[in-house]
Amino acid sequence: MSDDLDPDAVAAALLASLSVLVRRVRQVPVDGGLTMPERTALSRLDRLGPTTSSALAREVQITAQAMGATLGTLRDRGLVERRRDPDDGRRVVLTVTDAGRQALKDKRNARAELIARALTGGTFTGAELERLAAAAPLLDRLAQNI
Repeated sequence: MSDDLDPDAVAAALLASLSVLVRRVRQVPVDGGLTMPERTALSRLDRLGPTTSSALAREVQITAQAMGATLGTLRDRGLVERRRDPDDGRRVVLTVTDAGRQALKDKRNARAELIARALTGGTFTGAELERLAAAAPLLDRLAQNI
């Protein structure tokens, strides 16, 4: 690392910038969109695969009751379905439906389009776009190491 770069200062600057970016992107309204708790539950369920409501609540660090209410709404909308656990027929596991995956994709696409519009709006030079593109894998690696 260069002698003139202070890792603490870099960390603080990255955290501040990324926090603002994430906050603004999360505010993007999508028709028929998901609330933040619904999106969080659906996204985690999609990544984790079939799991129980209580395990999902532990994963996102909320109460089982709050997760149950969120999952009930997602089930009512056809975005999540309940199935018997193939390994233990007494347990019920939740899975994301095709409609649930589409809802996540729609939300991600809306966010990506928002960022793409900001990048192509004349605010960034070609060189700056290249720097942002080069930073993306570095940010991913940073996230993996936290």
